[in-house]
Amino acid sequence: MHAAAGAAILPAMAQVVVMVPARKSLLVGYLLWFFLGLLGVHRFYTGRWVTGILWLLTGGLLGVGWLLDAILTFFMCQRPK
Repeated sequence: MHAAAGAAILPAMAQVVVMVPARKSLLVGYLLWFFLGLLGVHRFYTGRWVTGILWLLTGGLLGVGWLLDAILTFFMCQRPK
C-alpha cells in the first residue's frame, strides 16, 4: 500500500459525524405522562409519533398502556427518537 493511499483514507474518516439525539427531561416526561398520558402526549414529546397517535385514539390503550408507560417513560426519555 502506498503512503498516499493511506493518507487519502484518513481525512475521509475524520469527517464522519454522528448525530445523537439529546435526552429529554425526565421530569417533563413524567408530568406529561401523569396528566396527559391517556392522550399520548408524553409519547409525542419523546418522538414516538405512531404510538402517540395510537394512545390518542384509544385512550392509552384503554388505560393499560398508560400504566405500562409508568416504567417505559424512563427509557423513552433516555433514548428519544
